Amino acid sequence: MNRIIINIILILFLGTQLLFSQKITLVIHGGAGTILKENMTPELEEAYTAQLEEALRVGYGILESGGTSLDAITETIKILEDSPLFNAGKGAVFTNEGKNELDASIMDGQTMMAGAVASITTIKNPILAARAVMENTDHVMLVGKGAEEFAETQNLEIVTNEYFKTEKRWEQIQKIKSQEDDEGLVPSTNTDEKHGTVGAVALDQYGNLAAGTSTGGMTNKKFGRVGDSPIIGAGTYANNQSCAVSATGHGEFFIRYTVARDIAALMEYQNLSLKDATHQIVKEKLVEVGGSGGIIAVDAQGNYAMPFNTEGMYRGVAQDGDYQVFIYKD
Repeated sequence: MNRIIINIILILFLGTQLLFSQKITLVIHGGAGTILKENMTPELEEAYTAQLEEALRVGYGILESGGTSLDAITETIKILEDSPLFNAGKGAVFTNEGKNELDASIMDGQTMMAGAVASITTIKNPILAARAVMENTDHVMLVGKGAEEFAETQNLEIVTNEYFKTEKRWEQIQKIKSQEDDEGLVPSTNTDEKHGTVGAVALDQYGNLAAGTSTGGMTNKKFGRVGDSPIIGAGTYANNQSCAVSATGHGEFFIRYTVARDIAALMEYQNLSLKDATHQIVKEKLVEVGGSGGIIAVDAQGNYAMPFNTEGMYRGVAQDGDYQVFIYKD
């Protein structure tokens, strides 16, 4: 009898050790685009690097202390939303009407539950609203005034649209509008070539994946345009059976080719590795059709990928207690 008890204890101990031996990983991005070192001042590069590192340390700290992947990516993205450096939250770009409209989404790889908000103008942290949709409603996406009314019922912080304004973004939209012709069209050579969407993917010690994305959308957008960031399967996707993905770039292409889900599908149905699946979609498929941008991804074993087909992508990874931040091409 004693031997049986000892064996049971041993099995439980080994099972617990296995449960808590996952290779916890956090990967983040702050947008992809024409990001060239020669166009970056040392001060600005240092600012981006410091902000990315701060987000990594906060999020990875949550994972190290036993927190969930959902909590880690939520807090990580919240920090990036509060920074004026990125096109999300405080640093969101302006629409043609001269206001800020924000989108965000989140997905739980364990339950396959997801939440998203789009075209919101008064919710300080869209990622918190997206998570509230996931956890406190029977829906996946809420938009516009309805999403804002819901956020108030969740006691989320509500601000005026003026909160999101930064001088850099305001000057940017004024310059673009000054170049519009009589029909409201802007010469293609003067379009904004930086995509500052933010996102995070994580694997926690329980083996669960999560992904989230937040954006201010496209500069000078009209008619309530919504990109891929709040669309599950396009800009965000997570499934414990494959991977977690967050995307950044020209949203229309990521929507048409369901980029985030396509990566997971290649892993599920063709048994491709995360590295091969992400390369095939970002470096081959999107390039062939003219889609620019990049993704971050992590699988259930802690393998991660950060491919992009632009000149640069703000990105970083935390794993094994090590923090790495990158901006330009390797």
